[in-house]
Amino acid sequence: MLTKSDYEKYSSEAKEYLKKAGIAITKEEEARIEVAEYELGCIDKVGLELVVYVNTERCCAKELVLLPYQTCPEHRHPEINGEIGKEETFRCRYGTVYLYVEGEGPDEIKAKKPEGMEEYFTCRKEIILNPGEQYTIMPDTLHWFQAGSEGAVVSEFSTKSRDEYDIYTDPRIDAAGKRNV
Repeated sequence: MLTKSDYEKYSSEAKEYLKKAGIAITKEEEARIEVAEYELGCIDKVGLELVVYVNTERCCAKELVLLPYQTCPEHRHPEINGEIGKEETFRCRYGTVYLYVEGEGPDEIKAKKPEGMEEYFTCRKEIILNPGEQYTIMPDTLHWFQAGSEGAVVSEFSTKSRDEYDIYTDPRIDAAGKRNV
């Protein structure tokens, strides 16, 4: 469970990474930084920090912050009540992002799967994003991603975000487990 001190620590670090990336956010946005810890008790390995700018019926824009080697767990954005799942484009702003989607990939990937959780990271098609590079993930595509040694900041542009419906490979993760304290 995310404690208040953990929230303060990780949201503060997120602000520093946003500054490193040259991304200005308002005081109101700073106060709304979300810390996704997925109730696994290892936020330094599996988790991320984010700022949502807009999330309407048609579009969403956010900044995703990953500390060094921090990983967003494998998941997909399914169809919901007959509406197609979320399509999202990741644009790297700072650091290196190792993105994995369904498909064939190398025998050895660059990312380091979180120890003891390797079975929950099955995607192998490797996309490496450096600042200025982007990749679009189609709806209902299984994916996960991890920052390199410098951490990373990723701008996400997508259709409506309904993270509470995401489906994770790791059965211990409840999509609603991402929250502020």
